[in-house]
Amino acid sequence: MKPCSEPMPNLPFLILDVFATSKYTGNQLAVCLDAGDLTDVQMQQIAREINFSETTFVTSAEPVNNGYNTRIFTPTIELPFAGHPTIGTAFAIQQELVKLPIERVALNYQVGQIPVDFNYLNGAPDILWMHQQQPQFFDPVLAETLAAVIGVKPTDIDARYPIEPVSTGLPCIIMPLKTLAAVSQAKLNLDLYARAVADLPAQAILIFCSETIDPNLQLHVRVFTEWYGIPEDPATGSANGCLAAYLTRHQYFGSPDIDIAVEQGIELGRASVLYLRSQYTTNACTVSVGGRVIKIARGEFLL
Repeated sequence: MKPCSEPMPNLPFLILDVFATSKYTGNQLAVCLDAGDLTDVQMQQIAREINFSETTFVTSAEPVNNGYNTRIFTPTIELPFAGHPTIGTAFAIQQELVKLPIERVALNYQVGQIPVDFNYLNGAPDILWMHQQQPQFFDPVLAETLAAVIGVKPTDIDARYPIEPVSTGLPCIIMPLKTLAAVSQAKLNLDLYARAVADLPAQAILIFCSETIDPNLQLHVRVFTEWYGIPEDPATGSANGCLAAYLTRHQYFGSPDIDIAVEQGIELGRASVLYLRSQYTTNACTVSVGGRVIKIARGEFLL
């Protein structure tokens, strides 16, 4: 008789708040460490069970080509890249695997390697900076196409700037509005949404304005991501990277360089702050998105 195979060990995980201002703010993230033995099906099932906007799986306990192999799942699909999972997973690796105050953790994704730099305050990680890929800009989208999709009037759109799909790893449609009232009152029309974005280069929609609730911040942002099974995201690092590239390309603040902070997630009761840096030239555009991470809980899945 053949001996029974050994049962798979339980899977440890952390719950983090990313781009947080305090506990229970920002965007929730579950990070599953030591996930190299999981199948694709198991990863998707665990992400659906957690039901956060994203769950990450670190599949290499040691660096591979100076980075950690990582996969990202929403409750419904796998993503090639996403922002708050990158910053949160880098934090988890530094805290749980490296356990030293290192300056950088890199993650290996389908889109390539994404580095995250650490700043420390009193020995603990403070703002983490994720460096995104060179942006791609696509043909503008007509205002009439998207105004009804997000439930605003065409006159609410800031016509000085285009509605433009941008990608720094995961594409997003950037849509400037005039007022805080218009951004706050926007509501995705699901009947129109899927048809409107199906053939566009990007399906997520970021809307923003220069009026803010916190006077110390520069922009108010919302991001609709129904295409990925997430109606609205409370803090979106990838989309804000696209926004940073857009702002510099179109000199929204009168300069090809930006160093700003934006608010997101307020309408969802998950106030978030994201720091954006970008420099735009005719040859290149550098994009970095920063934020703080707070450890909330730890546990294990019984496999």
